[in-house]
Amino acid sequence: MSLVRADASMKTALVTGACSGIGLAFAEQLAALGYELVLVSNRKAELEQVAARLAATVKTHAIVMDLARTAAAQELVAAVDQLGLEIDILVNNAGVFFFGEVSDAEPAKIAAMLELHVVTPSLLGRHLGRRMRDRRRGHLLFVSSISAWNDFPGIALYGASKKYLKSFALALRSELRPWGVNVTIVAPGATATGLYDPKVVDVGKATRLRIMTGPGPVARAALQAMFAGRALVVPGLASKLFAWGMALAPRWLIHLVRLRVPWLRRP
Repeated sequence: MSLVRADASMKTALVTGACSGIGLAFAEQLAALGYELVLVSNRKAELEQVAARLAATVKTHAIVMDLARTAAAQELVAAVDQLGLEIDILVNNAGVFFFGEVSDAEPAKIAAMLELHVVTPSLLGRHLGRRMRDRRRGHLLFVSSISAWNDFPGIALYGASKKYLKSFALALRSELRPWGVNVTIVAPGATATGLYDPKVVDVGKATRLRIMTGPGPVARAALQAMFAGRALVVPGLASKLFAWGMALAPRWLIHLVRLRVPWLRRP
């Protein structure tokens, strides 16, 4: 199904984490629909390359910013104001991933993940959601994960942050919906992006086996759901089945698996 703009009055979209993976797919597909783009990433060279390429299709603004800081949301809103833009679509996509036990994780790495996955999206939802509420229109799209359906060792921080995003966005949806503002959550399964360590995960093989989905179909499913005003979408049959299995997995089984897997430490 081809993407169709739901409301011609909405002209500008902001995408975080826009220079690779799902974020890049969001940017490309929104550009194809004719939206003026504000692209945000902390990777200057890659971001400028993407912005320059998409500028051949639509007006594009690149903002180089580390969003893993408490002050980032306010700074980003100020940067958008300097451009004289009103954001009609916010895609909260920026994210990081690492596998390992909490006790072994570097505190700075933990803090950065929580700032990026929890604090910044929440504050952007507040700042831009309030403006959308005042205008009585807008879309907020949050990228969660099927890991939000249960709690698993090795991804305790990642899963908990994505569970927060899902819960927060669903509640925010109920708050803003009477004002004509839509909030949608996309919860992808394993997606073939640069988040994974190639020494640990063979992304190419996982994609061939259809364990992983490409970023393009994930972004398309998310935008289709957003334009349709849906609350939640899990793209792809495999991801839907994994989410169902995760939700049903009992704690005793998760603990049993944890005691036997080779990639987590054992006494």
